[in-house]
Amino acid sequence: MVRISIPTLPPPPLIPLINPLSSLTLKEAASHTASFLQRGKGKTLVVTGAGISVDSGIRAYRGDDGRYTNPNYRPVYYSELVDPSEKGEDFRKRYWSRGYLGWPPVRDAQPNPLHYSLAATMWLGLAKEIITQNVDGLHDKASPYTPEETKRRILHLHGSLHLVHCKNGHVVPRDEFQEVLTKLNPSWKSFAEEAFATGTQPRTNPDGDVDLQGVSYDSFKVPTCKECDAIMKPNVVFFGESISEEVKNRAFKAVEASSQLLILGTSLATYSAFRMIKQALSSVPPKPILLISTGPSRADGLEGLEKIEMEAGPVLKLALEGLARGVVEKGDPVLKRLRESGVVKRPMGDD
Repeated sequence: MVRISIPTLPPPPLIPLINPLSSLTLKEAASHTASFLQRGKGKTLVVTGAGISVDSGIRAYRGDDGRYTNPNYRPVYYSELVDPSEKGEDFRKRYWSRGYLGWPPVRDAQPNPLHYSLAATMWLGLAKEIITQNVDGLHDKASPYTPEETKRRILHLHGSLHLVHCKNGHVVPRDEFQEVLTKLNPSWKSFAEEAFATGTQPRTNPDGDVDLQGVSYDSFKVPTCKECDAIMKPNVVFFGESISEEVKNRAFKAVEASSQLLILGTSLATYSAFRMIKQALSSVPPKPILLISTGPSRADGLEGLEKIEMEAGPVLKLALEGLARGVVEKGDPVLKRLRESGVVKRPMGDD
């Protein structure tokens, strides 16, 4: 039996690491980031994590200390979700009942200023592509490009909550699947409406799951695929599930074609993301990497990687002021909209 565990960060070193960028002011950090983007000559690859969606109301897995903000977090693993037995059915009831409550906040979340700043870096020709570990679809909402061009420029490393599929390849929009869940589970619909009306909705995790204590899932009804009666799952990579070869190869080629990597809002705890760092640093010559994030990361101390210990949003927004000045003066309405857009709505209970 294969043992599966939630990704964790290595223990801190006995001797604290020395970070030459630790004393930068916000202005200096922005200047450093602007210079980094200019050196990339339009071939910078951006990699993002859960931290960039916090200002959109979607809570990250980890806090600034690198620990899980919910110490009792226990996801449903892939093997459990697709288990055809009665035990697997219990896991599916648990996942979809909680996901039923967690989907509306993710669905309704709006891009924050950082999402639009990253869209602006692409529009300015500073960054070529974004690889995101997030499954919330907010990069797509902020994109100034057509849907086809957006798909070429934004790779969802771990999939998207906006789609549901079965093993035979039948895909349905999540909203459509949500409607089926509502019809099958009217009491849960009432529970959800009351919770959101009173502001007592459960805590939402980045994967669309919520925290429920003392609730029975036994009565929750989970539909199968209407085309082939197979088990349905969200179009995201679960713990214990492999990333598709297509996505893995696309990520490899994106790193290979890039001149450098800009990493934002992630601890790089999952190997699927850390693999790209290793690939970039093992290139000949090694590709420069700039990480802007708070808290410890799996890449801390790696030779060739710079780290700015700050929230990425204010740093990139200030960096873009100088980088976009000439274009703004010429009157680019798209760039103007991107630099002025974004909604800040921190998760409930957070500052």
